[in-house]
Amino acid sequence: MGIPESDLHQLMLRLGDRLAPTVLRGRIGLEKETLRVQAAGSIAQTPHPAGLGSALTHPYITTDYSEALLELVTPPFDDVRETLGFLQDLQAFAAARVGDEILWATSMPCAVSGEDSIPVAQYGHSNAGRMKTVYRIGLGHRYGRLMQVIAGVHFNYSPQPALWPVLADLRGATDDREFRDQCMMGMIRNLLRFGWLVPYLFGASPAVCNTFLDGRGAKLEDFDDDSSYLPLATSLRMGDIGYNNRKEADTGIKANYNSLAEYVDSLRCAITTESSEWARIGVKVNGDYRQLNANILQIENEYYSSVRPKQPLERFEKPTDALESRGIAYVELRSVDVNAQHPLGVDESQLRFLEAFCLTALLIPSAPLSESAMADIDANLLAVAHYGRKPGLMLRCERGPAALQDLGREILTLMRPVAAMLDQGLPGDPYRRSLSEQWGKVEQAALTPSARMLEDMMAREEGFYRYARRLSDQHREAFRSNCPLPREAELVELAQHSLTEQTAMEASDRYDFDSFLQRYFDGSLVGMSAARSFIR
Repeated sequence: MGIPESDLHQLMLRLGDRLAPTVLRGRIGLEKETLRVQAAGSIAQTPHPAGLGSALTHPYITTDYSEALLELVTPPFDDVRETLGFLQDLQAFAAARVGDEILWATSMPCAVSGEDSIPVAQYGHSNAGRMKTVYRIGLGHRYGRLMQVIAGVHFNYSPQPALWPVLADLRGATDDREFRDQCMMGMIRNLLRFGWLVPYLFGASPAVCNTFLDGRGAKLEDFDDDSSYLPLATSLRMGDIGYNNRKEADTGIKANYNSLAEYVDSLRCAITTESSEWARIGVKVNGDYRQLNANILQIENEYYSSVRPKQPLERFEKPTDALESRGIAYVELRSVDVNAQHPLGVDESQLRFLEAFCLTALLIPSAPLSESAMADIDANLLAVAHYGRKPGLMLRCERGPAALQDLGREILTLMRPVAAMLDQGLPGDPYRRSLSEQWGKVEQAALTPSARMLEDMMAREEGFYRYARRLSDQHREAFRSNCPLPREAELVELAQHSLTEQTAMEASDRYDFDSFLQRYFDGSLVGMSAARSFIR
């Protein structure tokens, strides 16, 4: 990688001389998706449970693409244990309010009876709610509904505000928004460069139910009559049958990460440039919307990237406008699979590693990304997703092809001084213990979650569905036995308030839906009251 460990070690010492370890530890939030599944094993067809509140206005419990795909969102905390504790309460609260349904424990979905069995999320009759639903209808027309019910965990990271003035001083810079945005975009570029390591270490989707494939699994092998897999895969979710931007790449649009301004400009180009392919779908046909527009991207969130710069939205603000106006508040790492071996899908050791990984990416140099470098990033991510545990797998890097194990050792070695500094004042050295755990996976691929999942399936002679169902049932019982919750009363009150808020929104719309969309896209709605971040 060409970055001496000694340089980062010296920087960490200089930061440590001037800052408490608590300032070096970031603020961590999570967004965890999970399907509601009927007792018989297929995707739930029921509406979003009223006991969970309004998916439009609830700050912590919403839905993603499907009405059945719950998304549990934690606020950011200064300690990952608090983040996990909040997620634990959210998931237990949800598990107790879905009747006889279960919350699916894996990234890849349960038995699927075709596209029509996947209900699109509904957000009520307000203009904001209708826009969210039409956007999802458009995704279904463009990419199919199957891809949209894959679940993941998004890791949200932001440095502590007190870090910035000291880091700027050590770099001879002025602590202003431009400096912070430059640093955050540099971190994003490094997370992209080294991002293949995340599915290698934490990928947990090497197999899938055949009902999901719908004829698209030609590259996969038969596990049994009902399941397909790739023997050396880490994350089919991040592979060809999962999330990717190849359709956008075919149109010539690719996000530019070399500065915030270039990133914003590249996405604005995509959301304002018509696509002849999407135009063939139609926008409003026989009075019904099929998509928000016929542009390359309907809105910014349609761009499927493993890393995103984020800024919380104010009312009807567009994400690009928020970034341009107030800069980057946090970075969203989206390449984490749901690990069925853990009830929450993630654990403390994993979050400690990802925090240290993000801080390392923030502090080391980060050159601009050329088109060839972006092609290398995409190729490495796909290679690791499909064949990450292949002995001797070669990846692309600036100095030429290199073995995955060698590159993994270099990254983990580089992270050592960061983990040591983060451990100061904490019992048991949790960051260095996590680093050691990940080192073991680099040395022995059999220790990765993907390998352990396949080993468990083979030992029990379970196909994907039976494996995922068994663990989903186990987690359901564990969550339902964990009541009452510390936040029970708070979550009940939030659910009730969110329903009231949705009703108020539906009663206060000023425009018909056509006018609302026009005003949203021309920016004239900014300043009006609305649900927070309603276009998630």
